[in-house]
Amino acid sequence: QVQLLESGGGLVQAGGSLRLSCAASGRTFRPLAMAWFRQAPGKEREFVAAISWSNSSTYYADSVKGRFTISGDNAKNTVSLQMNSLKPDDTAVYYCAADAVYTTTPGYDYWGQGTQVTVSS
Repeated sequence: QVQLLESGGGLVQAGGSLRLSCAASGRTFRPLAMAWFRQAPGKEREFVAAISWSNSSTYYADSVKGRFTISGDNAKNTVSLQMNSLKPDDTAVYYCAADAVYTTTPGYDYWGQGTQVTVSS
């Protein structure tokens, strides 16, 4: 059974920073892509950032470029999201996702339970 466990959410003032972490577990699980999505109340789940180990690349939504940095360890099945210069619009539940293929759509096979990020103005 594959499980993704996120940590690191919380409340921060605008301009502040948070770091989210996600660890995937499963006896034979070896994802080639891990990503972060977020969902604000009343809105659809949206892509934030992804790392693809199949081509050693990272990807970002335009709204977070220059502020967020994704990193990961394929051998440990972990991914982190460093979020700087946070804005109130970044407030959402953040979800970790994993699969064999990178995509910006929420079509990943495996998801974490989500962690709340709240940015106050």
